[in-house]
Amino acid sequence: MHAVLVIALCAAVTIVLRALPFLCFGGKHGMPRAVMRLGGTLPPAIMVALVVYCLKSVPYGSFSDGAKQLIAAAAVVILHLLKRNTLLSIGGGTALYMLLLRL
Repeated sequence: MHAVLVIALCAAVTIVLRALPFLCFGGKHGMPRAVMRLGGTLPPAIMVALVVYCLKSVPYGSFSDGAKQLIAAAAVVILHLLKRNTLLSIGGGTALYMLLLRL
């Protein structure tokens, strides 16, 4: 019974959290300018933070030490500039990195 109550509570909280933006910003009010600005600013900022986090442990002693990470990161950038598809860019870079790890 305890597990059922925990699952029900988690489901209820999830539903409320999903509905909250529609309740706050739906209808005639429209989206506040601050939220619109954050919507344009946060995705690139999050991507920069992820790139810095992923590349912070790249060893820079010699080229061969961090070459795999840097090649995969360059592939992500090139794919994104060519195709403008985030899923393809991240998936292609990840696949290339996994391939380079196996070589």
